[in-house]
Amino acid sequence: MSTPSSESLIEYPSRFPIKVMGAKVEGFVEAITRVAMHFDPGFDPASIELRDSRGGNYLGITITITATSREQLDELYRTLTTHPMVKVVL
Repeated sequence: MSTPSSESLIEYPSRFPIKVMGAKVEGFVEAITRVAMHFDPGFDPASIELRDSRGGNYLGITITITATSREQLDELYRTLTTHPMVKVVL
């Protein structure tokens, strides 16, 4: 179901942070960076924020993309939630 832009709470384009959590393994940050760049060609990898879990086994990655449409965000969330390295997307 598509929400008309007049009903959206987000004004496009806008900066939109997404938090991605997964196991702290080699290649995780690079994989999430590739996904972000696929959906936002102007994505700046230097803007990524990282936060280790208390035990150090998991890593939280905050990516801030330029959201251009509801469809873009929906597809980005779908791609991230089905990625084998990702445990949670907020």
